[in-house]
Amino acid sequence: MNRLSLNQITTKSWSLPEAVRGCAERGVEWIGLWRDKVAEVGADETARLLREHGVRASSLCRGGFFTGVTPEGAAVDGLTQTREAIDEAATVRAEVLVLVVGGIAGGDLVGSRQRVADAVGELAPYARERGVRLGLEPLHPMQCAERSVLSTVDQALAIAEEHPSDAVGVVVDEFHVWWDPRVEESIAKAAGRIVGFHVCDQQVPITDGLMARSLPGTGPIEHRRLRECVEAAGYQGPIEVEVFDAELWRQPGDQVLDQVIEAYREHVAAR
Repeated sequence: MNRLSLNQITTKSWSLPEAVRGCAERGVEWIGLWRDKVAEVGADETARLLREHGVRASSLCRGGFFTGVTPEGAAVDGLTQTREAIDEAATVRAEVLVLVVGGIAGGDLVGSRQRVADAVGELAPYARERGVRLGLEPLHPMQCAERSVLSTVDQALAIAEEHPSDAVGVVVDEFHVWWDPRVEESIAKAAGRIVGFHVCDQQVPITDGLMARSLPGTGPIEHRRLRECVEAAGYQGPIEVEVFDAELWRQPGDQVLDQVIEAYREHVAAR
């Protein structure tokens, strides 16, 4: 249980103070923070709450959108926003800033991926100076157009390997990569570069590319097999349960967290 981390999106109805207190009351030592929740109370107050309750930030989500393309369709300045996110991560002592890199710009997939590589190259020294590792998170190919032009661990690793391992790594999120026939080989290749491991299950059938997730044990993903893969590649850090599920979000946060703990113990944790 000392590796379980509650990703805040899973208990979306909870404010940041409620989530931190809920984790502390149940002995959950880690929390994956989201910037919108941090913004409600401020980074300094977030850091204070974490210290007061003895909970640590496993990551901060998110930076990125370097291509300028977002799901909302509005152009953004990904570099400026990610510098701000790096500073927030340093303040709340989150060693990892999760990057969702942005969708296809101008119909140019190859060029969009190069924009991501260039942006990471510019930001990596800035992050490293502040003790923050940039975590490139590949997303499922169905989200390539509007969210992330990186769809596989291999693609994320190709960019990460251009930089020191203490500056840039990859985040392995089961929902996004479990389908890849090369996933075990790719995770092994990423040894020393894995900076986060996120778990959930996939709803069947998929009716919404973003919200088609559920608690571990409810779908086809082999959680222990993937956990063993990332551990064999050297990752021994927090394991975030990250679920986008509208039905789950309608439930009280304390009930959701109890279900998270049960699902983690039953389907993810080492036996």
